[in-house]
Amino acid sequence: MPTVQAPVDSNHLIDLLPRHDRSRLLALCQPVDLVLAEVLCEPGTPTRYVYFPTEGFISLLTMASGTPGLEVGMVGNEGMLGAHLALGVATSPLRALVQGAGVASRIKAKAFRAEFAGSPSLQRVMGRYLYVLMAQHASAAACLRYHPIGPRLARWLLMSQDRAHAVTFRVTQEFLAYMLGVRRVGVTAAASALQHSGLIEYHRGDLTVLDRAGLEAAACGCYAADRRAYDGLL
Repeated sequence: MPTVQAPVDSNHLIDLLPRHDRSRLLALCQPVDLVLAEVLCEPGTPTRYVYFPTEGFISLLTMASGTPGLEVGMVGNEGMLGAHLALGVATSPLRALVQGAGVASRIKAKAFRAEFAGSPSLQRVMGRYLYVLMAQHASAAACLRYHPIGPRLARWLLMSQDRAHAVTFRVTQEFLAYMLGVRRVGVTAAASALQHSGLIEYHRGDLTVLDRAGLEAAACGCYAADRRAYDGLL
């Protein structure tokens, strides 16, 4: 996904709407805090709210019996949580976990469905965003299967920085292992290699990107592919 050139206090999908549609949608919104590690929805449960992050970001996790889950997508102010409602489906297939604290505009699911039904502009934006999410999930599956931990970690850090809108953000090695579906020792080795190369600095949960271009070069091609998919449609 790209570094969206939008103010941190806005959401890019909402910004894409014509003024009238944007005003109608915003009138339904309520600002809420995104609390770190908060679970916003569980797979198979009715969706109560749609979230348009303006700051902070959310991890999308696929769950399997006997495992803590695996991240297959990420949502920041470039996107939204609850896109499945645009397909007429009331339940999410994924767990949504707040990865970066911040703020979101929240809308009740019923109100969003009603607005979606009457807004061709919102329907067009949502159709394109759903395609981007599908591409992101497919890319995550291939990345997990074929790419080593190091390039995957670099990709994940770039995605997180894009949505944090900062060079420094909070992350623990335990959380990284959880998101990447690997043991902590593997994350420790990969993070140490990036740090020794001068690409990042990591100290007590605070990670700083020192060399953005170098980190992009170290990442697998999935990061650039996600950016192209988003830029080409949204």
